Amino acid sequence: MKEITVKVSRFDPACDPAPRLETYTVRVNDGARVLHVLHAIHDEIDPSLSYRYCCGSGQCGSCAVQVNGEPVLACMEEAHTGSVIEPLNLPVKKDLVVDLMPALQNLPPLQPKDAPCLPSKEQIDAIKPLRSCIECLACVSVCPAMTVTKFLGPTVMREEMRLALDPRNCDDRIATAVQEGLFTCTSCQACWKVCPKEIEIPGKAIEKLRALANRQGRTLPRHLEVAELIRKTGRSVPRTAESLLEKTGEVIEPYGPVKATVGFFVGCMYNLRQQQSALDAIEVLRRNGIRIIIPKEQVCCGSPLIRTGQLDYIDTLKKRNIETFASRGIDMVLTMCAGCGTTLKNDYRTPFTVIDINELLTKYGIEPPAKLPLRATYHDPCHLMRGQGIRREPRELLRQVVDLVEMPAICCGSGGGVRSGNPDEAAALGKRRGDEIRRTKADVVITSCPFCEFHISGHTDKPVRNIATILLEGYRKKDREAEMR
Repeated sequence: MKEITVKVSRFDPACDPAPRLETYTVRVNDGARVLHVLHAIHDEIDPSLSYRYCCGSGQCGSCAVQVNGEPVLACMEEAHTGSVIEPLNLPVKKDLVVDLMPALQNLPPLQPKDAPCLPSKEQIDAIKPLRSCIECLACVSVCPAMTVTKFLGPTVMREEMRLALDPRNCDDRIATAVQEGLFTCTSCQACWKVCPKEIEIPGKAIEKLRALANRQGRTLPRHLEVAELIRKTGRSVPRTAESLLEKTGEVIEPYGPVKATVGFFVGCMYNLRQQQSALDAIEVLRRNGIRIIIPKEQVCCGSPLIRTGQLDYIDTLKKRNIETFASRGIDMVLTMCAGCGTTLKNDYRTPFTVIDINELLTKYGIEPPAKLPLRATYHDPCHLMRGQGIRREPRELLRQVVDLVEMPAICCGSGGGVRSGNPDEAAALGKRRGDEIRRTKADVVITSCPFCEFHISGHTDKPVRNIATILLEGYRKKDREAEMR
């Protein structure tokens, strides 16, 4: 047995003005789950505590709660002293019990065909990754789009895709999915990262529904324009000035001994919009012993097309990019765009390793920069933190150069084609990000994605900088101090 102290949210909307955290200490067995702690509180201290549970084995979804801000199943999450247990971010009925019905009543039913029809093995295999949902609504509780639009959410989209694949269903689910907000998903991937059944809703449901919508001519007009631009120019943003590829040589040597050689996948935004951030990154890489090869034939990775369901041209882009780097014998390709990195790692099958700049600099180590007199906050790009699992590395780098203050990791609204296709939604999510930035009282916002950098700049009065730019500023300060000695 061991003693555990936790804080539990208590709230009765009928009589309480606001939720409050109550502290409880109980004795439970080693390895106890959060649900066991709640049982002990209820049975030994306060029988008025309200919470849900049923199977106790991770199969029904009834006991979903937040522990330290993350949705989990109480019956599966190990209990630790100091934990904060709260309800999901859904309307609270009492304490940890939330109202599930507004979301569950939107789940579409199967409309059976008149004649019997059995799915084939191929159809069953396609449906299988989508049918293990236990309707806990953890995904709904973290969906940013649902907070600012009429999007019915990831659970509904998962079910729409399941029905679209099922030959026993007779109605057209694609048109309905579009009406339910199919193109409002930002591809932030928060939903499947908290799913206890690990259902990859963005990739297995939403992007596939968008591809079906594209075949029916339901793709948003702005997304069609982006696709046409990629076909014509190889880039997802229009050219307005000399590109980064034109400004730089193909091989850039480091200032000192070579630690590693990388091929630099530049990406559309760094090539044509956020060029200074990329030039700053090149300087940081050279300072830290990285030889850079920048093939000029590289084109858009295809992420804007994949996220919006426009797949006809994807194989052409993949083939060109893979051949461009492989033909030079490059075995490690560097990205500094979170979206490009996610696409190359997860949507391509490459003969080379793909590595993000934060991973690279952490792996080989950096020359310590001078500390800047800045209080900074870091915005986690969704496609870096969730798409590539990179959260620790940028923070390790930043703590060497600034005083870092954390803020909640929420989507800024620039991904999934939302900024181009649903600008009002993107602006609303950008405003939420701006509000969080203001609460940190930071002097500067740092990120590691050109889309986040560009979008957030329009929703905060604080300067928004790329992590490479901040590191370079630290090196320049270090050089100035050395010259003065």
